[in-house]
Amino acid sequence: MNSLSSSMFPFLFLFLFSFSWVASADRHEDFLQCLHYQNSNAISKVVYTPINSSYSSVLQFSIRNGRFNTSATPKPLVIVTPLNVAHIQATVACSQKHGLQIRVRSGGHDYEGLSYVAVIPFVVVDLINMRTVTVDVGNKIAWVQAGATLGEVYYRIAEKSRTLAFPAGVCPTVGSGGHISGGGHGMMMRKYGLAADHIIDAKLIDVKGRILDRASMGEDLFWAIRGGGGNTFGVVVEWKLELVTVPPTVTVFNVTRTLEQNATKLVHQWQSAIGKFDEDLFSRIFLSRVNTSLEGKTTILAVYTSLFLGGVDRLLSMMQQSFPQLGLVKEDCIEMSWIESTVYFAQFPRNTSLDVLLDRSPGYTVSFKAKTDYVKEPLPEIALEGIWERLNQLDAEVAQLQFTAYGGKMDEISETSIPFPHRAGNLFQIHYGVFWGDQDSERSQIYTSWIRKLYSYMTPYVTKNPRQAYINYRDLDLGMNSLGNTSYKQARIWGTKYFKNNFDRLVHVKTKVDPANFFRNEQSIPPLTSW
Repeated sequence: MNSLSSSMFPFLFLFLFSFSWVASADRHEDFLQCLHYQNSNAISKVVYTPINSSYSSVLQFSIRNGRFNTSATPKPLVIVTPLNVAHIQATVACSQKHGLQIRVRSGGHDYEGLSYVAVIPFVVVDLINMRTVTVDVGNKIAWVQAGATLGEVYYRIAEKSRTLAFPAGVCPTVGSGGHISGGGHGMMMRKYGLAADHIIDAKLIDVKGRILDRASMGEDLFWAIRGGGGNTFGVVVEWKLELVTVPPTVTVFNVTRTLEQNATKLVHQWQSAIGKFDEDLFSRIFLSRVNTSLEGKTTILAVYTSLFLGGVDRLLSMMQQSFPQLGLVKEDCIEMSWIESTVYFAQFPRNTSLDVLLDRSPGYTVSFKAKTDYVKEPLPEIALEGIWERLNQLDAEVAQLQFTAYGGKMDEISETSIPFPHRAGNLFQIHYGVFWGDQDSERSQIYTSWIRKLYSYMTPYVTKNPRQAYINYRDLDLGMNSLGNTSYKQARIWGTKYFKNNFDRLVHVKTKVDPANFFRNEQSIPPLTSW
C-alpha cells in the first residue's frame, strides 16, 4: 500500500462503516423480529443490543487485544450468546435473510479481532454459554463444545484421569473452537502433533442451518475445518477429541541466560540441537530486552522453557547428549503432573489451585501486534545480533520473540493430512510480539512500525516462496479480502502463506459448501465463484 492509499484508508474505512451502519437500522429491527419468529425458546434472554445495559460488558469480556477495544472500533448490531444449537441456527437463518454478517467468537483471542469486529453491519455469535466437556476415559475420547476454553478442557480431562491429556495450546483462556480450527500447536506437539491432528469427529452448522457430523459433512469438509481457519465453512459447535496418554510425572524447567552468559552462542547452538531432541521434549526460547540490577543498564534475556514427558533423571541424561551447552542441572527442574504443568506454563505461581483453569476472565488486557515466521536453516549469529539491536530500539520488556522447536511427530505427519502445512523441514517457528498497555494511537503506530521493520529484516533468514505464517497467529499485513466479493487471486496472496498448496483444496471445499460466501471475514477462504 503506498503512502497516499495508506493515509486514505482510515477515512475510507469510517465512511464505508458509517454508511452501511445507517443503512442497516431497519435490518437490525427486522433481524430481531426474525430471531423471535424462528426460535422463541428463551432466545430473548441471550440477545444483546447496544440499548441493553449489559451489552458492553458482554462484548468486552472476551476481547483479548486492546487494539480492538476503542471507541472507534466497529461494534456488532447484535450479540447472541446461544444456549443451544437452535439459537445458532436461528441466527444463521436471520442473518442471511436480512443481509448481516456473522462473526463467531469462542474465546476472543483472534490476533486481529476478526471474531468480534467487522466493517460492515454484523452480528456476533458468542459461544461462551456452549462449553460443556464430556470425557469418556474408557474410550480415551472427549466431546467438547466450541465455547469451552483450553483450561476448561484440561481441567475436565484431569478430573477423570491424571494420565490422559489433549495436545493443545498454553493459554488457558483460548477458546477451543478457534484454536482447533487453525490447527492448534502446543507443548506436546513434538510427541503427538497438533490439536487438530486428534479430532475424530465434529458437529457443524452449515450455511443451510443443517447440523452435520463427520459422516454427513463428508471427508473434504471434515478435512477443511481442522486447520483451515474459523468463520469460513460454518459454525463448529462441538469437537470429538482423541485423548493422548501422559506419564504420571512430567518435568518442567525455565532456564535463563543473558548476553553476558553467552546467550547469543547458546541460541545459535540450540538450533542445531533441535534435531537431537527426544520427541518427549518440548523446547521454546523467549527472547526479550530486560533491565539489569545495574541502574540504567539492560541486556537481552533468553529463557529456555521446556516440558518433558518423563522424570528428571531421564531428562538430564537426554539433555547431556543433545544440548550439553545449556548446562541444565537437577536444581533447574521441577517434577509434577501434566495437569499441574498447564498451570505452571500459564505463568501462575507455584501451588496455584487447578481451579484457575476454569477462570475465563481476561484480567488485564494489553494492546499488541504479532507476526510469525518459519525457519528451515539455523539463523547465523549475525542475524541474532541484528535481532538484539532491534530489541534495543524499544524500552525493556515491550517486545518479545518466541522460538518454538518443531520436529519429532510434526516431521512424520504429511503436510496435506489437514490444512496446516508446516511439517517436515521446519526447524522452528518464530513468533514476534510487541505490547503496550494503553490505546494510544501514536504508540500503536510506533510499535506496529517497529515490528514490521523487524519482520522485513528477517526476510533473508526464513522460509520463502511462500514466506510461511501460522493462521492462529493471524496477521492482516499478509493481505486481506476486499469488502465485497474476494477474488481467488487476491486471497491467494495471504492464503498460500498460511496453507501453502492446501489453499486450492480449501477453495474447492468452500465453493462446494458455501458458494455465496456467507461465512467470511478479511482472511477467510473464498469460493471459486468469486474469481
